[in-house]
Amino acid sequence: MKLKKKKDIFFETLENMADTVVQAADYFSQHVSNLQDVTLFANEMKKYESQCDDYVHTIITELNKTFITPIERDDIMELTTTLDDVLDGLEATASRFYMYQLTDPDDYIVQFAEILRQSAYEIQKAIHLLSQKKLLAIREYTIRLNDLENQGDEVLRNCIKNLFATVPDPIELIKRKEIYERLETTTDACEHVANVLESIIMRNS
Repeated sequence: MKLKKKKDIFFETLENMADTVVQAADYFSQHVSNLQDVTLFANEMKKYESQCDDYVHTIITELNKTFITPIERDDIMELTTTLDDVLDGLEATASRFYMYQLTDPDDYIVQFAEILRQSAYEIQKAIHLLSQKKLLAIREYTIRLNDLENQGDEVLRNCIKNLFATVPDPIELIKRKEIYERLETTTDACEHVANVLESIIMRNS
């Protein structure tokens, strides 16, 4: 019986992180358009963020005791950090819904959520290809992530313009503006994952 080769701990953990990002982005997107319980929403997103933190800890621990790594140590650490930034951004946004008791997300927030959901799936595909050492195939997904980040920029321009034109209450304006900007920063974090992957491709192919 042929034994299946054990997957590298770094690639396996990065895949687990990417899978968790997808689960979190899916949950965020599915629930943000119809927020019935902001406390539950924030708590569930916190669970995903904590799971991702555990994976970060695993990678740091393994880096400290492993002499030879499948790709450069700095690349592993940077990829880990950028993946964690994506989940941190989603969780931080969810916590703002709870803190501000914002239960009526608008179409712009829903658009951001969909961009982030799509971005998460592109990240997941790219990370799984990295594990298979199919480096050049990753580029298709990094290009797509750049495109999605551009869409996020466009949504931010539109929603900020609309916000100042239609919301007279300064407190409500401040709340919404912060949430929009956090969502756009999270799309930036997705693009940062793409940039790290691009540099890994260049150094290893």
